[in-house]
Amino acid sequence: MADPRLKTIRIKSGVVKRLAKEKSMYESQVEQEKVRLQKFKDQGKDEYDIRKQEEVIQESIMMVPETHKRLLAAFQELNSMLETEKELEEAEEYKNALLIVGDVKLLIGESN
Repeated sequence: MADPRLKTIRIKSGVVKRLAKEKSMYESQVEQEKVRLQKFKDQGKDEYDIRKQEEVIQESIMMVPETHKRLLAAFQELNSMLETEKELEEAEEYKNALLIVGDVKLLIGESN
């Protein structure tokens, strides 16, 4: 991997992949915590425990749009780099980056 552009593509791909995973994790955490909150309510847990659980849910909910914003920025940066470095399209890093871009497009709801 002599070309430094390939290393940059690999790094940017890793960032996009990590942020996509992080966003999915926060979304699933919100759902899990909501289930846990309902279980607390059903069990008649102390009001303090219920309020603390609601705070946990709010913190997780706040992380989803923040992570989405960072994912979108990293995605756009990688996507534009792939468009400008078309001569590298035979390289394995480029092909992997295209796969990641395709997967993330589905996650963020972008068409093309």
